[in-house]
Order: sequence, then C-alpha cells, then structure tokens
Amino acid sequence: MDRKTILIVDDEPRTRQGLKKTLENWAETSYEVISAASALEAIDIIKQRKIMLLITDIRMPEVTGLKLLEILKEQSKKPVVIVISAYSEFEYAHEALRLGVVNYLLKPISKQKLMEAVEEALEEVEKRTRTGRIERVIDDKLLTINMDERYNSSIKDSLTYIDQRYNQEITLKEVADHVHLNASYLSALFKEELQLTFSEYLTRTRLQHAKNMLISTTLPITEIAEKVGYSTSKYFIKLFKQQESMTPNAYRKLNVSDF
Repeated sequence: MDRKTILIVDDEPRTRQGLKKTLENWAETSYEVISAASALEAIDIIKQRKIMLLITDIRMPEVTGLKLLEILKEQSKKPVVIVISAYSEFEYAHEALRLGVVNYLLKPISKQKLMEAVEEALEEVEKRTRTGRIERVIDDKLLTINMDERYNSSIKDSLTYIDQRYNQEITLKEVADHVHLNASYLSALFKEELQLTFSEYLTRTRLQHAKNMLISTTLPITEIAEKVGYSTSKYFIKLFKQQESMTPNAYRKLNVSDF
C-alpha cells in the first residue's frame, strides 16, 4: 500500500526545508513528506496525487495560501490543512478557519508545536476516514428502519434477532418461532411495517456488513461471504451485484482507493 503523503507549501526555502526535515525525521518510513515552493506548484501536485495532510504558508506571491484553500474547498477529496504564517492578524486566522483548516501556527514554529499540530491533524484524518467509510457502507433503508421506534414489539424483536445472527444460517420460521408467531403472519408483518420482505432485510443486513469488511480489511471474498452468512461466494457475489451494480472486488477497489 502506498505511503500517505504530507505536502508542505512555503515560498521561503529555509522554512520549507526545515519543516520537511523535521517531519521526515518524525515520520521515518510511515509517511512521505514532499514540498512545493508555491501554491501553483502545490495545485499541480494535488491534481496528480492524493495528499493526506497539507501544511501551507498563508502569504505567498502570485497565489496566496488562502486562495489555495479556496480552490481546494471546491474539490470533493480535500486534504486536512494546517496553516502557517508570520502574521497573527485576526482576519487571516478567521478566514483560514472558515475555509476548514484544523490549525493555525505562527512562525517561528517550534518542533513541539509543529508535532502537536500534526498529531491533531492526523486524528482528524482518521476521523474523516471513518466517517467516509460509514457513509459508503450504510444502507439508507436499514438506517431508516433502525431509527424508527414505531414498529410493534414482534418486529423489533425479530430485527434484533436477525441483527445478532445475520452471519448464521437463519430462516423466517426460526425467527417466527423466536417471537412466537406464525411464519406467514410474521412475513406479512415485515411487508406491512418495513416495506421489505424478511429475505430482503436479511440480505441488506448481510451486505452492509460485507461492504464494511471489503473496505476495512483485506479478507478474501470467499471469507467475507462466509462471515456474513453465505455458504458459497458465488451466491454472495450474485446478490452483491444485484444491490450494488458491481462485484465485491470492484466495490473494494473503488472505495479503498479513496482512503
């Protein structure tokens, strides 16, 4: 897997090189630290590769750091940003914060202040990654169902039972027996209250867990299929394609590349 990249942007060579050296010594081989002498150079770099963390001066010739942040704000995949500046004017800090920076550091920057800011920024990167994964994985229909408290007790108990055993072989009759109802009556209740059949709810639940495993682990498809309750990967892939319009492998490649 490619190393995550930190980009430093500063038109002052001494500052740029000092920050780069400090971060390289800290990062060792965990992160790649690169630099740019201008916002225009930084824009070219960001177009060509994914930047995890951007550390930029706010006042630079031609294109300022603030202008760079405005350009980045229009992009769907934005790096976490730390702004550095020799100026403490309120309007600069306020505008930088409005544009989504996570920290504003005044020059000269001590190594301790820099590292504290970078550690906080990396926590924000991880938070955004988790949030992004949740948004990719979540099934809106299941979310709506799980947030609705108006269902009768039999349906609520049935959903809890399924959610706890989705990774096992499970049948409508088994769930109906658990909630002391006739299977045909429970089936009708599912359709009436959830606008989903028992089978559809179970499939959506299993596939939601599968999507999470696809983008958060390197487990093979066959193992993921087994872990969400399917005895064969062929049937799992068929159901996955029906719901997501792509294979599990294609889903993994598409989504993992964004993190």
